[in-house]
Amino acid sequence: MRPPAAIREKVLWLAPLITAIVLWEFLAGYVVKNPALLPRFSEVVFSFYLLRKNIPSDILTSFLHFSIGLALAFSIALPLGIGMGWFRNVFKAVDPIIEILRPIPPLAWIPLAIVWFHLTHYAAGFIIFLGAFFPILIGSYTGFRDVPRVLVETGKVLGCIGDKKLIRYVALPYALPSVATGTRVGMGVGWMSLVAAEMFGVSKSGLGFRLFNEFYYWKQMDYVIAYMLILGLLALILDRLFRHFVEDKLFRWKKGIVK
Repeated sequence: MRPPAAIREKVLWLAPLITAIVLWEFLAGYVVKNPALLPRFSEVVFSFYLLRKNIPSDILTSFLHFSIGLALAFSIALPLGIGMGWFRNVFKAVDPIIEILRPIPPLAWIPLAIVWFHLTHYAAGFIIFLGAFFPILIGSYTGFRDVPRVLVETGKVLGCIGDKKLIRYVALPYALPSVATGTRVGMGVGWMSLVAAEMFGVSKSGLGFRLFNEFYYWKQMDYVIAYMLILGLLALILDRLFRHFVEDKLFRWKKGIVK
């Protein structure tokens, strides 16, 4: 008799996870034997208890930096992407600048972020903004550029005269899944920029600040890995929340395309 599908599904994702943990514990304890290179999994788990007072404030500070960067990126990238995708002259004027700036890593902007915003939360937000901005822009631009001609002509026949109405009632609904995909990718890249955004000491707390400026400085590798796991788990939670509320709820009508 085969076990129920729900149990089989849990075993499917639990088995590799447990195997990885056992392998990690074995390699760290019996092969590497040096916590400075690879601490045991049990030591990392215990470090969560030791760091319990720092973790909440560091998470809140990192979320503040992430929120500043993501909100700024979305509020600028979306209208710019609409303009580039819908108006050819805007695309011709802006695209060369975007293509010059886009390959520059967010890390390279740190000196300018310090000069422009000093050691403030806005400096960290600016680095995250650079990570999130371009994926959102590309997703928005692609969505509006690819609106089928037949939809535009149909919209005109039904009374959508002028760019403003066509964008609102025809292009925007069509492009929203592409905007959502760009936003999801932008959130991931922005979150990956978090450690870089906080490592230059914009505040005395934050996951990236604590990981790089304190734990790494004192070679507390069990603490470093604990904070790396927190970064990964928070990114997973953010992504799942976004997919649940945006892709599964808001875009239910596009199921099969956005999933």
